[in-house]
Amino acid sequence: MSHVFPRHSTSDLPTAVAGEGCYLIDANGKRYFDGSGGAAVSCLGHSDAAVIEAVKAQVETLAFAHTGFMTSQPAEALADLLISNAPGTLDRVYFVSGGSEATEAAIKLARQYHLERGEPQRRHLIARRQSYHGNTLGALAAGGNAWRRQQFDPLLIGVSHIAPCYEYVDRTEGESSFDYGQRVANELEAEILRLGPETVMAFMAEPVVGATLGAVPAVDGYFKRIREICDQYGVLLILDEVMCGMGRTGHLFACEADGVAPDILCIAKGLGAGYQPIGAMLCSAAIYDAIASGSGFFQHGHTYIGHPVATAAGLAVVTQMQERDLVARCARMGEVLQAALVDRFGQHPHVGDIRGRGLFRGLELVADRDDKTPFDPARGLAARVKNAALEAGLICYPMAGTRDGRNGDHILLAPPFILSEAQIGELTDKLSDALGRALSAG
Repeated sequence: MSHVFPRHSTSDLPTAVAGEGCYLIDANGKRYFDGSGGAAVSCLGHSDAAVIEAVKAQVETLAFAHTGFMTSQPAEALADLLISNAPGTLDRVYFVSGGSEATEAAIKLARQYHLERGEPQRRHLIARRQSYHGNTLGALAAGGNAWRRQQFDPLLIGVSHIAPCYEYVDRTEGESSFDYGQRVANELEAEILRLGPETVMAFMAEPVVGATLGAVPAVDGYFKRIREICDQYGVLLILDEVMCGMGRTGHLFACEADGVAPDILCIAKGLGAGYQPIGAMLCSAAIYDAIASGSGFFQHGHTYIGHPVATAAGLAVVTQMQERDLVARCARMGEVLQAALVDRFGQHPHVGDIRGRGLFRGLELVADRDDKTPFDPARGLAARVKNAALEAGLICYPMAGTRDGRNGDHILLAPPFILSEAQIGELTDKLSDALGRALSAG
């Protein structure tokens, strides 16, 4: 009997014993193509020699040094590398152990920034419905997925939620893509005015919404309007790139595609590529200077922030991305993947939309393509697809509740940047088989 506390108590999962390139291998020797990189984590695949060597070398040199007493060389080097490539005026990096810690730190930093500047009344955070920002209480409060929040709602801080930029479902007939984006972006201004401009501290959003919407990018002009509104009212813009960042969308930082730069940016997942748990919060020079010239102390912290082995892994991952031009490869292979998905599923009666950027793609499943009606949630389609895919030797990321936290299903794909065109064919073949079996099962 296992003493591990699993995600689902009734699950009977295979045991992973090895990883090789784009594949995971279980205890029975079965190979699974990792079509979602776990949860958009394994961007370099599962056996990158350079990253493995960097981790081994760092453990042999220095395993741990608490940041309350010392900094470390890999943390300094990784921070320098990230900032040298970061958009806008981002200037400082706060290393954590994962995405939820990064977004939690961002919320707290936004609050302290306004306190340091003598604006204690700024306390409200605005985010978007159907967003996901993590599972710690602050991050969960920021997230707008009703199902994930429901049972913990009495414990959550109050956060306002406006509409997502979800063109497939919400753009009205006769409305241009640009006009739709401006309309939903202007909901931010309306909410700021409702709350009182002097009371709003930050707006948080994912440039490409991952787990809860299925690789939905904003339309052109949306984030530029969001940036204008934030600047007009002194509201900080926090971009959550935990899932969509670090090259995943064909840009090292996902917001580059939208032509904007945030005040605070969160990354994780692809930063460590699965070789170590690591995330980071990046902030602008102005935010850091407000703390440094004020109290001089960010009142936040975890034991493992800036961990030497984790930052050594992150440094090796980002270095590999740059030296092997893997971000550009991700963009190029993303177009090949999109074409293959459209070719295979573009006329499928139950695939309503195929979307995304780079190697971050989503397929929205519908009962009726013409009116975009979702399947009855009682059918449990997402779970059926996941199980059928595993049987077929494919790991993908199906999720229910796409529309509102209860209704709707999608499949998220986020394969390693190193995949070949032949493996794209393997992915679509296995996905087609899994989808067919899931749809035919009642």
